[in-house]
Amino acid sequence: MIGSVAAGLLGLLALSIPVGIVLFLLGFGVDTFFSSFPLTRGLGNMVWSASNSATLIAIPFFVLLGEILVRSGVATRTYAALDRWVSWLPGGLVHANIATATMFSATSGSSVATAATVATVAMPQAEKLGYDPKLFSGAIAAGGTLGIMIPPSINLIVYGFLTQSSIPQLFLAGLLPGLGLAFAFMVITVLLCLIRPGLGGVRRTFPLSLMLRALVDLVPILLLFGLIVGSIYKGWATPTEAASVGVAGALLIALFFGGVSFDMLRQSVLGTVKITSMIMLIVIGASFLNFTLASAGLGRELTAFMNGLGLTPLGTIMVVVVLYIVLGFFIETLSLMVVTIPIIVPLVVAQGFDPIWFGILMIVLIEMALITPPVGLNLYVVQGARKSGTLSEVMLGAIPYVVAMLLMVVALIAFPSIALFLPQALQ
Repeated sequence: MIGSVAAGLLGLLALSIPVGIVLFLLGFGVDTFFSSFPLTRGLGNMVWSASNSATLIAIPFFVLLGEILVRSGVATRTYAALDRWVSWLPGGLVHANIATATMFSATSGSSVATAATVATVAMPQAEKLGYDPKLFSGAIAAGGTLGIMIPPSINLIVYGFLTQSSIPQLFLAGLLPGLGLAFAFMVITVLLCLIRPGLGGVRRTFPLSLMLRALVDLVPILLLFGLIVGSIYKGWATPTEAASVGVAGALLIALFFGGVSFDMLRQSVLGTVKITSMIMLIVIGASFLNFTLASAGLGRELTAFMNGLGLTPLGTIMVVVVLYIVLGFFIETLSLMVVTIPIIVPLVVAQGFDPIWFGILMIVLIEMALITPPVGLNLYVVQGARKSGTLSEVMLGAIPYVVAMLLMVVALIAFPSIALFLPQALQ
């Protein structure tokens, strides 16, 4: 059954069938060929129970929050402010790309939205100031991946929902690795630009007075992050309640900067409906597939297979890491999560690993999939914003940042406390 399900998944995706539909088709296939019970009779109940969750209401709120900030012009102000503070480093404006992506990751919850935001604002600057297009665009694609690691993260919400893990603890666990990755991206940029100064363009410095005035444009984003994440960690609000408060805060920020209009609100709501509909179709399809797989005994079959290999817990984790890297070349990130979670997470937990820690390890591997061809979504998003050059330039520029992610994977396996320190300290 394992081989049949895997072959069916890859084959249907190769036909360019929407992922949510693929998950339903696989569920029907498992019911038809591997189950002696009519599992499809539970479809209605599964669809209802999968969508009737207060936790999932946080997803459209976080999507709407990001849409408001992007379409109201707050992104442009944030980018300009960070340019004043980090462009003196070797690499210049490349660091502003990473820093802006980090800040918007702390509010948008989506990697693709973060990459699209920074790319739209930053790309015109690259051509004017003579930056190497490969490194410049690769840094944007890599920085955008932080959107699913730094809280609030839509992917972490989905992981918590599917594994029944604590979402506040997942948010805490993702904070240090997310900031660590942002720092690693900047260090790699500095090293590359010290070795080959031509990659980084012109380093610029600004008067202290101008730098201090630029902080005004950073304060609203920091306050919004503190409002959302702080209210969750303090226990004042659930993730859903915090998301709704965040939307109100984003509207106030946009109103303060004069970015609110009927057209902006219309586009924000329309974008939210489109993105949320796609996510919910995938989540509901995954829930049905998970139900059929569990009922047909795939979990027992996979556990017996892994036990038969005689691997140590560390060996099991290494096999899982390689599996995600390979699958990440071919499967979109959210789809990869929801398809593999019901199979892989019970196996990993049975080996004695913490599900919160594994969630963060999985997110790093999922981030890597966002910037590795042929299905790396952030690569296509950035290339679309460039409107010139080739996709291969973005791919080459992202390679150094893939190395940073691999190092973070090694660090998380060697030192699980990187992810578990904050959840354990603030329990």
